[in-house]
Amino acid sequence: MASMNDVATRAGVSIATVSRVLNNNGNVNEATRAKINKAIKDLKYQPSRVAKRLRSKSISSNLLGVLIPDIENPFYVDVLRGIEELAYNNNYAIIMCNFGQDEKKEKLYLEILQSEAIDGLIVAPAHEDDPLLKKMVKDGLPVVCVDRGLKDANVDVVLVDNVTGAYTAVDYLIKSGYKRVAYIAGLKAIPSSNLREQGYRKALEENGIAYDEELVKFGNSKHESGVELCNELLKLPNPPDAIFTGNNLITLGALETIQKWKLKIPEDIAIIGFDDMQWSSSLNPPLTAVRQPAMEIGKRAVELLIQRIQDPERSSIQMTLNTELMKRSSS
Repeated sequence: MASMNDVATRAGVSIATVSRVLNNNGNVNEATRAKINKAIKDLKYQPSRVAKRLRSKSISSNLLGVLIPDIENPFYVDVLRGIEELAYNNNYAIIMCNFGQDEKKEKLYLEILQSEAIDGLIVAPAHEDDPLLKKMVKDGLPVVCVDRGLKDANVDVVLVDNVTGAYTAVDYLIKSGYKRVAYIAGLKAIPSSNLREQGYRKALEENGIAYDEELVKFGNSKHESGVELCNELLKLPNPPDAIFTGNNLITLGALETIQKWKLKIPEDIAIIGFDDMQWSSSLNPPLTAVRQPAMEIGKRAVELLIQRIQDPERSSIQMTLNTELMKRSSS
């Protein structure tokens, strides 16, 4: 990659003269300017965006960082689509990093994004007490959290009503005649997993069904977790007659296990997933699922982040979007 020094050498001028041409300030005669522009073109020189911004604190990078926990999860893909679409429409580009629920990787990517001089960050934190993320907020980086929040930090948050979404799904199962409803959750450290358990418990309580801890399994939010934990549930002496799954990857794992056990859905066991994906209606039978407005989450996050960039001192906002139960034939 060519440097400014390479351009200066090719054009036979000083680095200071090249800098004046690049920043369009200072008097440079047309002949010298033409030589420098030709050298830039010949060498395919690209000025450093970060260096340029450091030279002038008033210059925006027009870059937003996006840090998500699992690019394999279609929910986050749709959130990312919403982020990219609205960011582009507002003249921002994005740098996307996937940390895979690995806190060391999250730390590395946060440091890289800082070095890229991003204007702001959209993130689904590894956990609510993330110290590095909190420090970045304290140091003045505009941050918006999606899907989960950050304790004791002035950040905006966009999420869904997880309690009501889970309650609606489990209440629907119980009112459909199922009495032993299990919950396969994601990571215990993720707030949404616990909020969905609250909704699960609320539905049991309001329908006069006692909470049975052997029917609640917390895993790692991935496909293999759905496979393993569903298998554990089906091995119980008194197995569940319905399962509520905490995300779409868990749902896929649970469906795989149910198929291996040669059980019929919904005759032998019903299933409702939290997350309604494009493939939900293509399954046999079509999957009943809690729909999250994933793209809308991404778009609202960008709106709030741009507002935060423009007005860093405003009070933080928590935006809670509604879910919708898509009733199909798996329950």
